[in-house]
Amino acid sequence: MKTTAHWLAIPLILALAACGQSNTTSSASSGSDSGKAPTGKISILNVSYDPTRELYQEYNKSFQQYWKTKTGQDVDIQQSNGGSGKQALAVQNGLKADVVTLALGGDIDALNTPSKQLIKPDWQKALPDNSTPYTSTIVFLVRKGNPKHIQDWGDLVKNGVEVITPNPKTSGGARWNFLAAWAWAKHQPGGSDTTAKDFVTKLYQHVPIMDTGARGATISFTQRHLGDVLLAWENEAYLALKEAPDQFEIVTPSLSILCEPPVAVVDSVVDAKGTREVATEYLKHLYTEDAQRLIAKNFYRPINPKIANEFKHQFKDLNLVTIDKDFGGWTAAQKHYFADGGVFDQIYSKK
Repeated sequence: MKTTAHWLAIPLILALAACGQSNTTSSASSGSDSGKAPTGKISILNVSYDPTRELYQEYNKSFQQYWKTKTGQDVDIQQSNGGSGKQALAVQNGLKADVVTLALGGDIDALNTPSKQLIKPDWQKALPDNSTPYTSTIVFLVRKGNPKHIQDWGDLVKNGVEVITPNPKTSGGARWNFLAAWAWAKHQPGGSDTTAKDFVTKLYQHVPIMDTGARGATISFTQRHLGDVLLAWENEAYLALKEAPDQFEIVTPSLSILCEPPVAVVDSVVDAKGTREVATEYLKHLYTEDAQRLIAKNFYRPINPKIANEFKHQFKDLNLVTIDKDFGGWTAAQKHYFADGGVFDQIYSKK
């Protein structure tokens, strides 16, 4: 893969993956307390997860033009990317995000704690499709020619196979990876939670390192040449393939999981800054046909059926489990699998 490529520019991306720093074009305006856009220039911050960098770089420019035409106002959009769980923690700890566009609903729910509420508890009702304007799934990125003959989840635990996946404690994508592997094992003949736990335990014995976020894991695989297979967001895998088709190929497993990365306005921040109107419109605009095409161009699956049909040639049909039906929703899944002392801690301590 070309080391000069924009999306894999190592110094920039490693710095962003490490600390989730924002790309700032202008300092934020103070605004008023009315929740409405003040006159003059205004600034908002989108705190997002790792693999959305390219999508929002394009979308932010598009929205700036839309907002200028609609209101006559200039809007500067600051962008912060990192592991989804780490980004949620940063917002909890005071990072002034006007909007969050994270990897899973549980990370947005985590913005509210018993001592501090940053967002309305019913935030998923604010926008269509449970505030999820695009979806994705988990696929395998392997080296050209697939030298380890990896075709499905079971091949990941063969002797000599090294798997690259980030840390579920800090990465939303890693949690989707974990649950997709669990679901595959449980759906095998004679499968159960016991057999799934045994399989995922073996899988993590094949993981040599765990980066904090999905983009860091991609760099480990594509640039540091670690591992034989990367468990990847579908859009992340397609970006790698687009950049270096002679180095990688994508393997679609027999079963994966429907990844639903939602979006939300951070109520406490927009009301204090006076940015509610522009922040709300920023997220609503993701559902427009032009934005949905931009989403598909960046290899996310658009939620609009018309636009999804336009790009049906780009995405394979998949057998997908869901977080709600198969795992009882993110609140239950987070507590059972990823909280301190949960299943992940139990199996990884055995490595």
